[in-house]
Amino acid sequence: MPNKNLLDNIKKLREITGVGFKDCKVALEENGNDIEKSIEFLRKKGIAKASNKMSRTASEGLALVKEEKGEIAIIEINSETDFVAKNKEFINFCKELSILNFENKGDLEKLNNSKMSSGELVKDSLINLISKIGEKITIRRTNFFDNSSGKNFFYVHSAIEKNIGKIISVVKLENFEKSKSDDLGSKIAMHIAALNPLAIDKDGIDKKIVDKELEIIQAEVINSGKPKEIAEKISKGKISKFTNDNSLLNQIWIMDTKKTVRDILKENSDVSEIKIVDYIRYKVGEGI
Repeated sequence: MPNKNLLDNIKKLREITGVGFKDCKVALEENGNDIEKSIEFLRKKGIAKASNKMSRTASEGLALVKEEKGEIAIIEINSETDFVAKNKEFINFCKELSILNFENKGDLEKLNNSKMSSGELVKDSLINLISKIGEKITIRRTNFFDNSSGKNFFYVHSAIEKNIGKIISVVKLENFEKSKSDDLGSKIAMHIAALNPLAIDKDGIDKKIVDKELEIIQAEVINSGKPKEIAEKISKGKISKFTNDNSLLNQIWIMDTKKTVRDILKENSDVSEIKIVDYIRYKVGEGI
């Protein structure tokens, strides 16, 4: 039976680290009942555990956005389960990272080496959180939109808290100051969140994606028994539809199916036509 002093320290160590009774007992016994040395011991043990967890898939988590003075930073942080994504400690960790991400202008390397309010570096705090929670957690990706060359807007789909959700999109518009619709930018960001375009216009879609899709379409049409000349016409029509459906300017506007996004931009422009300069869409876990 452990003595009272050891039991008291086990309780303290558990409160500090969030680690289980047995591991805390072993740590204290191997480190002369010294809490500081035991914390270091458990951190090292936590690092080993975290490394073992790296082979798992972390496809849940949260996307967060922060806006200040017209600039916007976006970040995705992943966990293995949605249960952890709802964990208060995980959410608080993500919130602090969102602020630091903005301060570091979306530079992931700088973010990892930034100090958190605890005094720890982000990368060390991440390892400690993995050790406590027992799941793989990753800072997957970041981005930053400055306030030059246009005006930025964002949209959070099904927000769980302000500026936190599972899908977040950001869009930069040029010549927006002369727009007839004050909320057009937010609506375009919402459209992007809903329809997930591959590029702003047809020419921006990765040629490899288009070529692969054309290969599939051609094989499908030929296998249906159509004559070669008819198969070629059908294939051209289908690939044209594919590029329209996946390029933002040519997509059907989600709020009016008789118009495209290009039409909406023209309608809301004044002297100079509103242009989409850039956009990003984060869906938690997409592509993992």
